[in-house]
Amino acid sequence: MPIEKTDTLVVGAGQAGVAMSEHLSNCGVPHIVLERSRIAERWRSERWDSLVANGPAWHDRFPGLEFSDVDPDAFASKERVADYFVEYAKKINAPIRCGVEVKSVSKNEGRKGFTVETSDGTFEANSVVAATGPFQRPVIPPVVPENADVLQMHSSAYRNPDQLPEGAVLVVGAGSSGVQIADELLQSGKRVYLSVGPHDRPPRAYRGRDFVWWLGVLGKWDAAALDPGTEHVTISVSGADGGRTVDFRRLAHQGMTLVGLTKSYENGVVTFQSDLADNISLGDENYLSVLDEADAYIARNGLDLPEEPEARAIATDPACVTNPLLELDLAEAGVTTILWATGFAVDYSWLKVDAFDEGGKPNHQRGISTEPGIYFLGLPWQSRRGSSFIWGVWHDAKFVADHIATQRKYLAYSSAEERQLENA
Repeated sequence: MPIEKTDTLVVGAGQAGVAMSEHLSNCGVPHIVLERSRIAERWRSERWDSLVANGPAWHDRFPGLEFSDVDPDAFASKERVADYFVEYAKKINAPIRCGVEVKSVSKNEGRKGFTVETSDGTFEANSVVAATGPFQRPVIPPVVPENADVLQMHSSAYRNPDQLPEGAVLVVGAGSSGVQIADELLQSGKRVYLSVGPHDRPPRAYRGRDFVWWLGVLGKWDAAALDPGTEHVTISVSGADGGRTVDFRRLAHQGMTLVGLTKSYENGVVTFQSDLADNISLGDENYLSVLDEADAYIARNGLDLPEEPEARAIATDPACVTNPLLELDLAEAGVTTILWATGFAVDYSWLKVDAFDEGGKPNHQRGISTEPGIYFLGLPWQSRRGSSFIWGVWHDAKFVADHIATQRKYLAYSSAEERQLENA
Protein backbone atom coordinates (compact mmCIF):
# COMPACT_ATOMS: atom_id res chain seq x y z
CA MET A 1 0.00 0.00 0.00
CA PRO A 2 1.25 3.53 -0.73
CA ILE A 3 2.41 5.66 2.20
CA GLU A 4 -0.06 8.42 3.04
CA LYS A 5 1.46 11.73 4.06
CA THR A 6 0.10 14.59 6.13
CA ASP A 7 1.57 17.41 8.12
CA THR A 8 0.19 16.40 11.53
CA LEU A 9 -1.24 13.10 12.69
CA VAL A 10 -3.45 13.09 15.78
CA VAL A 11 -3.84 9.79 17.63
CA GLY A 12 -7.18 9.47 19.39
CA ALA A 13 -10.61 11.01 18.75
CA GLY A 14 -11.87 11.61 22.25
CA GLN A 15 -12.32 15.10 23.65
CA ALA A 16 -8.59 15.84 23.19
CA GLY A 17 -8.43 14.68 19.58
CA VAL A 18 -11.58 16.55 18.56
CA ALA A 19 -10.34 19.76 20.21
CA MET A 20 -6.95 19.32 18.55
CA SER A 21 -8.55 18.97 15.13
CA GLU A 22 -10.54 22.18 15.54
CA HIS A 23 -7.49 24.26 16.40
CA LEU A 24 -5.28 22.69 13.75
CA SER A 25 -7.92 23.55 11.16
CA ASN A 26 -8.14 27.10 12.47
CA CYS A 27 -4.36 27.37 12.08
CA GLY A 28 -4.47 25.99 8.54
CA VAL A 29 -2.49 22.86 9.44
CA PRO A 30 -3.31 19.79 7.26
CA HIS A 31 -3.96 16.83 9.55
CA ILE A 32 -5.63 13.45 10.05
CA VAL A 33 -7.11 12.08 13.27
CA LEU A 34 -6.91 8.31 13.75
CA GLU A 35 -9.23 6.56 16.19
CA ARG A 36 -9.03 2.83 16.81
CA SER A 37 -12.75 2.56 17.62
CA ARG A 38 -15.48 5.24 17.62
CA ILE A 39 -15.34 8.91 18.53
CA ALA A 40 -15.27 9.25 22.34
CA GLU A 41 -15.40 5.47 22.68
CA ARG A 42 -14.23 5.38 26.29
CA TRP A 43 -17.28 7.36 27.37
CA ARG A 44 -19.47 4.63 25.88
CA SER A 45 -17.76 1.33 26.63
CA GLU A 46 -15.37 1.92 29.55
CA ARG A 47 -17.71 3.63 32.02
CA TRP A 48 -20.61 2.38 34.11
CA ASP A 49 -24.16 2.69 32.80
CA SER A 50 -25.43 5.43 35.13
CA LEU A 51 -22.38 7.70 34.86
CA VAL A 52 -23.01 11.39 34.22
CA ALA A 53 -20.58 14.24 33.71
CA ASN A 54 -19.08 15.60 36.93
CA GLY A 55 -19.76 19.16 35.84
CA PRO A 56 -22.99 20.84 34.68
CA ALA A 57 -23.71 21.14 30.97
CA TRP A 58 -23.05 24.90 30.87
CA HIS A 59 -19.47 24.20 31.96
CA ASP A 60 -18.42 20.76 30.70
CA ARG A 61 -18.45 21.55 26.98
CA PHE A 62 -16.44 23.25 24.26
CA PRO A 63 -17.03 26.98 23.60
CA GLY A 64 -18.41 26.41 20.11
CA LEU A 65 -21.39 24.20 20.92
CA GLU A 66 -23.94 23.95 23.72
CA PHE A 67 -25.87 20.83 24.69
CA SER A 68 -29.09 21.31 22.77
CA ASP A 69 -31.23 18.98 24.89
CA VAL A 70 -29.67 19.17 28.37
CA ASP A 71 -30.56 21.85 30.90
CA PRO A 72 -27.48 24.03 31.43
CA ASP A 73 -27.43 23.22 35.16
CA ALA A 74 -28.01 19.47 34.66
CA PHE A 75 -25.39 16.75 34.24
CA ALA A 76 -25.23 15.05 30.86
CA SER A 77 -25.27 11.25 30.70
CA LYS A 78 -22.19 9.46 29.42
CA GLU A 79 -23.91 8.55 26.14
CA ARG A 80 -25.00 12.15 25.65
CA VAL A 81 -21.43 13.35 26.25
CA ALA A 82 -20.15 10.89 23.62
CA ASP A 83 -22.85 12.03 21.19
CA TYR A 84 -21.82 15.63 21.86
CA PHE A 85 -18.30 14.96 20.61
CA VAL A 86 -19.67 13.22 17.52
CA GLU A 87 -21.81 16.32 16.87
CA TYR A 88 -18.84 18.59 17.42
CA ALA A 89 -16.63 16.59 15.06
CA LYS A 90 -19.30 16.95 12.35
CA LYS A 91 -19.68 20.66 13.08
CA ILE A 92 -15.98 21.35 12.50
CA ASN A 93 -15.69 18.77 9.71
CA ALA A 94 -12.89 17.00 11.55
CA PRO A 95 -10.89 14.59 9.33
CA ILE A 96 -11.36 11.63 11.67
CA ARG A 97 -10.88 8.04 10.54
CA CYS A 98 -12.44 5.53 12.89
CA GLY A 99 -11.42 1.88 13.18
CA VAL A 100 -7.74 2.60 12.59
CA GLU A 101 -5.35 1.52 15.34
CA VAL A 102 -1.90 3.07 15.57
CA LYS A 103 0.68 0.32 16.08
CA SER A 104 3.89 2.35 16.27
CA VAL A 105 5.37 5.80 15.74
CA SER A 106 9.09 6.07 15.01
CA LYS A 107 11.34 8.98 14.09
CA ASN A 108 12.62 9.08 10.53
CA GLU A 109 16.39 8.81 10.19
CA GLY A 110 18.20 11.47 8.17
CA ARG A 111 15.02 13.30 7.26
CA LYS A 112 12.24 15.13 9.04
CA GLY A 113 9.10 13.65 10.47
CA PHE A 114 7.82 10.30 11.69
CA THR A 115 6.66 7.01 10.24
CA VAL A 116 3.38 5.75 11.68
CA GLU A 117 2.40 2.11 11.28
CA THR A 118 -1.32 1.45 11.62
CA SER A 119 -3.90 -1.26 11.05
CA ASP A 120 -4.75 0.57 7.83
CA GLY A 121 -1.29 1.02 6.38
CA THR A 122 1.64 3.39 6.81
CA PHE A 123 1.51 7.16 7.29
CA GLU A 124 4.19 9.80 7.42
CA ALA A 125 3.77 13.06 9.33
CA ASN A 126 5.93 15.98 10.33
CA SER A 127 4.25 16.10 13.73
CA VAL A 128 2.37 13.58 15.86
CA VAL A 129 -0.03 14.48 18.68
CA ALA A 130 -0.73 11.77 21.27
CA ALA A 131 -4.30 12.68 22.24
CA THR A 132 -5.10 9.39 23.96
CA GLY A 133 -5.72 11.02 27.35
CA PRO A 134 -4.87 9.80 30.85
CA PHE A 135 -7.24 6.81 31.10
CA GLN A 136 -5.30 4.24 29.07
CA ARG A 137 -4.40 1.31 31.30
CA PRO A 138 -6.52 0.37 34.35
CA VAL A 139 -4.43 0.07 37.49
CA ILE A 140 -5.14 -2.62 40.08
CA PRO A 141 -2.59 -2.52 42.93
CA PRO A 142 -0.87 -5.90 43.55
CA VAL A 143 -2.52 -6.39 46.93
CA VAL A 144 -4.84 -9.36 46.44
CA PRO A 145 -3.53 -12.30 44.36
CA GLU A 146 -5.32 -12.97 41.11
CA ASN A 147 -6.10 -16.50 42.22
CA ALA A 148 -7.85 -15.38 45.42
CA ASP A 149 -11.36 -16.73 45.87
CA VAL A 150 -13.04 -13.43 45.04
CA LEU A 151 -13.98 -11.62 41.84
CA GLN A 152 -11.67 -8.66 41.22
CA MET A 153 -12.83 -5.95 38.83
CA HIS A 154 -11.56 -2.51 37.87
CA SER A 155 -14.06 0.34 37.79
CA SER A 156 -13.58 0.63 34.01
CA ALA A 157 -15.14 -2.83 33.63
CA TYR A 158 -18.09 -2.16 35.96
CA ARG A 159 -21.46 -1.46 34.35
CA ASN A 160 -24.25 -1.98 36.92
CA PRO A 161 -25.06 -3.94 40.11
CA ASP A 162 -26.68 -6.82 38.19
CA GLN A 163 -23.28 -7.58 36.69
CA LEU A 164 -21.87 -8.66 40.05
CA PRO A 165 -22.41 -11.99 41.82
CA GLU A 166 -24.52 -12.30 44.94
CA GLY A 167 -22.78 -11.08 48.05
CA ALA A 168 -21.10 -8.04 49.55
CA VAL A 169 -18.67 -5.76 47.73
CA LEU A 170 -15.44 -4.09 48.84
CA VAL A 171 -14.89 -0.91 46.82
CA VAL A 172 -11.30 0.30 47.01
CA GLY A 173 -10.90 4.00 46.24
CA ALA A 174 -13.21 6.84 47.21
CA GLY A 175 -12.62 9.35 44.44
CA SER A 176 -15.43 10.34 42.10
CA SER A 177 -15.72 6.89 40.51
CA GLY A 178 -15.44 4.82 43.67
CA VAL A 179 -17.91 6.79 45.75
CA GLN A 180 -20.53 6.89 42.97
CA ILE A 181 -20.26 3.16 42.30
CA ALA A 182 -20.32 2.33 46.02
CA ASP A 183 -23.44 4.47 46.48
CA GLU A 184 -25.16 2.77 43.51
CA LEU A 185 -24.34 -0.67 44.90
CA LEU A 186 -25.66 0.34 48.32
CA GLN A 187 -28.92 1.60 46.81
CA SER A 188 -29.27 -1.70 44.94
CA GLY A 189 -29.38 -3.52 48.27
CA LYS A 190 -25.83 -4.82 48.44
CA ARG A 191 -23.66 -4.77 51.53
CA VAL A 192 -20.85 -2.36 50.74
CA TYR A 193 -17.46 -1.69 52.29
CA LEU A 194 -15.72 1.45 51.00
CA SER A 195 -11.97 1.95 51.43
CA VAL A 196 -11.40 5.69 51.87
CA GLY A 197 -7.98 7.22 51.32
CA PRO A 198 -6.85 10.88 51.25
CA HIS A 199 -9.29 13.00 49.30
CA ASP A 200 -10.60 16.49 48.59
CA ARG A 201 -14.34 16.84 49.14
CA PRO A 202 -15.61 20.05 47.54
CA PRO A 203 -19.22 21.17 47.90
CA ARG A 204 -21.30 20.23 44.89
CA ALA A 205 -22.82 23.70 45.10
CA TYR A 206 -22.77 26.56 47.59
CA ARG A 207 -24.82 29.73 47.86
CA GLY A 208 -26.45 29.20 44.48
CA ARG A 209 -23.32 28.40 42.48
CA ASP A 210 -21.91 25.02 41.40
CA PHE A 211 -18.44 24.18 42.63
CA VAL A 212 -17.01 24.44 39.10
CA TRP A 213 -18.04 28.12 39.19
CA TRP A 214 -16.31 28.57 42.53
CA LEU A 215 -13.14 26.91 41.29
CA GLY A 216 -13.22 29.32 38.37
CA VAL A 217 -13.72 32.61 40.20
CA LEU A 218 -11.35 31.57 43.00
CA GLY A 219 -8.63 30.82 40.44
CA LYS A 220 -8.29 27.17 41.38
CA TRP A 221 -8.75 25.81 37.85
CA ASP A 222 -5.62 27.74 36.91
CA ALA A 223 -3.34 26.25 39.56
CA ALA A 224 -0.16 25.31 37.71
CA ALA A 225 0.87 22.27 39.76
CA LEU A 226 -0.18 20.00 42.59
CA ASP A 227 0.76 21.10 46.07
CA PRO A 228 3.64 18.97 47.46
CA GLY A 229 2.38 15.82 49.15
CA THR A 230 -1.00 15.82 47.41
CA GLU A 231 -0.07 13.55 44.49
CA HIS A 232 -2.30 10.74 45.79
CA VAL A 233 -5.24 12.90 46.89
CA THR A 234 -8.37 12.16 44.85
CA ILE A 235 -11.41 14.38 44.35
CA SER A 236 -14.74 13.12 45.63
CA VAL A 237 -17.46 14.86 43.66
CA SER A 238 -20.53 13.64 41.83
CA GLY A 239 -23.19 14.78 39.41
CA ALA A 240 -25.33 11.70 40.11
CA ASP A 241 -28.97 12.17 41.13
CA GLY A 242 -28.91 15.76 39.93
CA GLY A 243 -25.70 16.53 41.77
CA ARG A 244 -25.08 16.59 45.50
CA THR A 245 -22.12 16.95 47.82
CA VAL A 246 -20.38 13.68 48.62
CA ASP A 247 -20.93 12.94 52.30
CA PHE A 248 -19.20 9.82 53.60
CA ARG A 249 -20.95 10.05 56.96
CA ARG A 250 -24.32 10.03 55.20
CA LEU A 251 -23.34 6.91 53.31
CA ALA A 252 -22.28 5.24 56.56
CA HIS A 253 -25.52 6.18 58.31
CA GLN A 254 -27.35 4.60 55.35
CA GLY A 255 -25.57 1.29 55.96
CA MET A 256 -22.23 1.50 54.16
CA THR A 257 -19.15 0.46 56.13
CA LEU A 258 -16.22 2.83 55.70
CA VAL A 259 -12.68 1.54 56.16
CA GLY A 260 -9.24 3.10 55.83
CA LEU A 261 -6.73 2.80 53.04
CA THR A 262 -6.36 -0.81 51.87
CA LYS A 263 -3.01 -2.15 53.06
CA SER A 264 -2.55 -5.89 52.57
CA TYR A 265 -4.09 -9.31 52.08
CA GLU A 266 -3.29 -12.69 53.57
CA ASN A 267 -5.27 -15.94 53.79
CA GLY A 268 -8.54 -14.35 52.79
CA VAL A 269 -8.20 -11.38 55.14
CA VAL A 270 -7.81 -7.79 53.92
CA THR A 271 -6.19 -5.31 56.32
CA PHE A 272 -6.66 -1.55 56.34
CA GLN A 273 -4.69 1.42 57.58
CA SER A 274 -5.89 3.11 60.77
CA ASP A 275 -6.21 6.42 58.87
CA LEU A 276 -9.97 6.53 58.20
CA ALA A 277 -10.82 9.26 60.73
CA ASP A 278 -7.87 11.37 59.58
CA ASN A 279 -8.86 11.02 55.92
CA ILE A 280 -12.47 11.99 56.69
CA SER A 281 -11.30 14.94 58.78
CA LEU A 282 -8.93 16.25 56.11
CA GLY A 283 -11.73 15.96 53.57
CA ASP A 284 -13.88 18.09 55.87
CA GLU A 285 -11.10 20.67 56.12
CA ASN A 286 -10.95 20.89 52.34
CA TYR A 287 -14.73 21.24 52.15
CA LEU A 288 -14.90 23.98 54.77
CA SER A 289 -11.95 25.84 53.27
CA VAL A 290 -13.85 26.18 49.98
CA LEU A 291 -16.85 27.58 51.88
CA ASP A 292 -14.58 30.06 53.68
CA GLU A 293 -13.02 31.24 50.42
CA ALA A 294 -16.44 31.49 48.79
CA ASP A 295 -17.82 33.59 51.66
CA ALA A 296 -14.80 35.88 51.52
CA TYR A 297 -15.17 36.27 47.74
CA ILE A 298 -18.86 37.16 48.09
CA ALA A 299 -18.15 39.75 50.79
CA ARG A 300 -15.21 41.26 48.90
CA ASN A 301 -17.19 41.64 45.68
CA GLY A 302 -20.54 42.59 47.23
CA LEU A 303 -22.40 39.73 45.56
CA ASP A 304 -26.06 39.15 46.38
CA LEU A 305 -25.97 35.38 46.86
CA PRO A 306 -28.16 33.69 49.51
CA GLU A 307 -26.49 32.64 52.74
CA GLU A 308 -26.35 28.90 53.41
CA PRO A 309 -25.41 28.29 57.06
CA GLU A 310 -26.69 24.70 56.94
CA ALA A 311 -23.87 23.84 54.55
CA ARG A 312 -21.47 23.98 57.49
CA ALA A 313 -23.33 21.34 59.48
CA ILE A 314 -21.17 18.22 59.85
CA ALA A 315 -22.95 15.04 60.94
CA THR A 316 -21.71 12.99 63.87
CA ASP A 317 -19.13 10.34 63.14
CA PRO A 318 -20.67 6.90 62.58
CA ALA A 319 -19.39 3.90 64.50
CA CYS A 320 -17.27 2.69 61.59
CA VAL A 321 -15.25 5.93 61.88
CA THR A 322 -14.94 6.10 65.67
CA ASN A 323 -14.17 2.38 65.91
CA PRO A 324 -12.66 1.55 62.52
CA LEU A 325 -12.49 -1.93 61.08
CA LEU A 326 -8.83 -2.83 60.53
CA GLU A 327 -9.32 -6.34 59.18
CA LEU A 328 -11.96 -7.90 56.96
CA ASP A 329 -12.29 -11.65 56.52
CA LEU A 330 -13.82 -11.71 53.05
CA ALA A 331 -15.51 -15.08 53.34
CA GLU A 332 -16.87 -14.36 56.81
CA ALA A 333 -18.24 -10.99 55.65
CA GLY A 334 -19.72 -12.52 52.51
CA VAL A 335 -17.60 -10.36 50.21
CA THR A 336 -17.62 -11.91 46.74
CA THR A 337 -16.33 -8.91 44.75
CA ILE A 338 -13.49 -6.41 45.14
CA LEU A 339 -14.03 -3.43 42.88
CA TRP A 340 -10.87 -1.41 42.35
CA ALA A 341 -11.57 2.28 41.68
CA THR A 342 -7.86 2.95 41.71
CA GLY A 343 -7.33 4.94 38.55
CA PHE A 344 -5.32 4.50 35.41
CA ALA A 345 -1.79 4.67 34.05
CA VAL A 346 -0.64 5.95 30.70
CA ASP A 347 0.48 3.51 27.99
CA TYR A 348 2.66 4.93 25.25
CA SER A 349 4.32 1.67 24.24
CA TRP A 350 3.37 2.48 20.62
CA LEU A 351 5.24 5.78 20.72
CA LYS A 352 8.85 4.74 20.09
CA VAL A 353 10.56 8.09 20.53
CA ASP A 354 12.76 9.75 23.15
CA ALA A 355 10.03 11.66 24.96
CA PHE A 356 9.65 9.86 28.30
CA ASP A 357 11.23 9.73 31.73
CA GLU A 358 12.45 6.54 33.42
CA GLY A 359 8.94 5.81 34.67
CA GLY A 360 7.41 6.06 31.21
CA LYS A 361 5.73 9.42 31.80
CA PRO A 362 5.91 12.08 29.07
CA ASN A 363 8.65 14.68 29.30
CA HIS A 364 6.91 17.82 28.16
CA GLN A 365 6.12 21.45 28.83
CA ARG A 366 2.44 22.24 28.29
CA GLY A 367 2.23 19.31 25.86
CA ILE A 368 5.36 20.14 23.87
CA SER A 369 7.64 17.16 24.32
CA THR A 370 11.41 16.89 24.51
CA GLU A 371 11.28 15.10 21.14
CA PRO A 372 10.71 17.83 18.52
CA GLY A 373 7.53 17.13 16.57
CA ILE A 374 5.91 14.99 19.26
CA TYR A 375 3.10 16.50 21.31
CA PHE A 376 0.81 15.35 24.13
CA LEU A 377 -2.73 16.43 24.88
CA GLY A 378 -5.30 15.59 27.56
CA LEU A 379 -2.83 14.89 30.37
CA PRO A 380 -3.75 15.75 33.97
CA TRP A 381 -2.10 19.04 34.92
CA GLN A 382 -0.77 19.45 31.37
CA SER A 383 -0.77 23.22 31.88
CA ARG A 384 -3.04 23.64 34.92
CA ARG A 385 -5.56 21.91 37.13
CA GLY A 386 -8.31 22.08 34.49
CA SER A 387 -6.27 20.44 31.74
CA SER A 388 -7.89 17.00 31.73
CA PHE A 389 -11.43 18.40 31.89
CA ILE A 390 -13.50 18.97 28.76
CA TRP A 391 -13.17 22.75 28.65
CA GLY A 392 -9.55 22.64 29.82
CA VAL A 393 -8.36 20.31 27.07
CA TRP A 394 -9.88 22.65 24.47
CA HIS A 395 -7.66 25.51 25.66
CA ASP A 396 -4.56 23.29 25.88
CA ALA A 397 -5.22 22.12 22.32
CA LYS A 398 -5.12 25.73 21.12
CA PHE A 399 -1.69 26.22 22.67
CA VAL A 400 -0.33 23.03 21.07
CA ALA A 401 -1.85 23.85 17.66
CA ASP A 402 -0.34 27.34 17.75
CA HIS A 403 3.07 25.81 18.47
CA ILE A 404 2.74 23.37 15.56
CA ALA A 405 1.70 26.22 13.24
CA THR A 406 4.68 28.32 14.37
CA GLN A 407 7.11 25.47 13.76
CA ARG A 408 5.68 25.02 10.25
CA LYS A 409 6.46 28.68 9.53
CA TYR A 410 10.05 28.24 10.71
CA LEU A 411 10.50 25.17 8.51
CA ALA A 412 8.96 26.97 5.53
CA TYR A 413 11.42 29.85 5.79
CA SER A 414 13.97 30.36 3.05
CA SER A 415 16.55 33.10 2.64
CA ALA A 416 16.63 35.57 -0.29
CA GLU A 417 19.50 33.62 -1.83
CA GLU A 418 17.60 30.35 -1.53
CA ARG A 419 14.51 31.91 -3.11
CA GLN A 420 16.62 33.18 -6.01
CA LEU A 421 18.01 29.70 -6.59
CA GLU A 422 14.53 28.20 -6.47
CA ASN A 423 13.27 30.70 -9.08
CA ALA A 424 16.31 30.33 -11.36
